[in-house]
Amino acid sequence: MSHQEEHYAWRQTLQDITITFPVPPGTRGKQMDIKFTPTTISAGVVGQPPVLQGDLFGKIAPEESTWTVEDQREVTISIEKVHNQEWWPHVVTTAPKIDVSQIEPEKSNLSDLDGETRAMVEKMMYDQRQKEMGQPTSDEQRKQQLLENFKKQHPEMDFSKAKINEGFGNMPQ
Repeated sequence: MSHQEEHYAWRQTLQDITITFPVPPGTRGKQMDIKFTPTTISAGVVGQPPVLQGDLFGKIAPEESTWTVEDQREVTISIEKVHNQEWWPHVVTTAPKIDVSQIEPEKSNLSDLDGETRAMVEKMMYDQRQKEMGQPTSDEQRKQQLLENFKKQHPEMDFSKAKINEGFGNMPQ
């Protein structure tokens, strides 16, 4: 979702922010004055007041941030967020805030997730497929393996008449 400010438009993902603004036709990169630090931004045409200037809402990685002049008429700035798990209510702190609770995140791929979250999602997907096929979930398989190991460790015990509850209660992980 794009947000329109007085002199520029912007959109964001959890990882980055893209800012665009028009420049006079024929504008080249060497005519631009664009600077960013981890906490500030200034962008405009040399000799004119900046289109965007001020303290950023959050920290960025300047070395990962870029800008280009598109078709000699529009500037596109891409800035990488340092804390990439939050939505920004505005680019610079002097701009009006948007309602971040209204943001609809783009669909993500498993590869976008951190290792722990990805493992949890993959386990949930596996368990769902297992249930759909009438097969044991990963937890049920683990519990069954624990029981089989216990039987092997205790061959003196007769389990032939044992009634074993499939749920096994809340066994430790």
